[in-house]
Amino acid sequence: MRGNKKMKRIYVKEEWCLGCHLCEYNCAFANSGLSDMVLALKGKPIYPRIHVEGGEKITYAVSCRHCEDPICLKSCIAGAITRNEGIVKIDREKCVGCLTCVLVCPYGALAAGEDGLMQKCELCLQNAFGAPACVSGCPNGAIVYEETEGSQ
Repeated sequence: MRGNKKMKRIYVKEEWCLGCHLCEYNCAFANSGLSDMVLALKGKPIYPRIHVEGGEKITYAVSCRHCEDPICLKSCIAGAITRNEGIVKIDREKCVGCLTCVLVCPYGALAAGEDGLMQKCELCLQNAFGAPACVSGCPNGAIVYEETEGSQ
């Protein structure tokens, strides 16, 4: 049944993106492990798993697309990247920080975290939010999390 299994994915409507970066702050907070946003973020560099890109005329948020056949997984020399039930994850205990996954990802969805190890969107399933914080934190509804046919 490859290609027609329904799963939830994050999509960005770039025509609605304001370039405000609130998705980045909500992501960093959701993955901080702290319950107070001010304590988690104030006066500190943030390391979100989603990034706003673009210029003056168009901006858009970039996050992992949880590809059906992820090249990052195939290229990880440490075996730190896995795909289970449609979600691509990084085992940060196994990651060696070689940046190979960053180089091969066609979407630019991976980045080094504060400790130099790779991190990426894992749909906030591993934290207390239980759903992508970037979606709920987007003031203009530019980021959506919806069920769609799995085709990547």
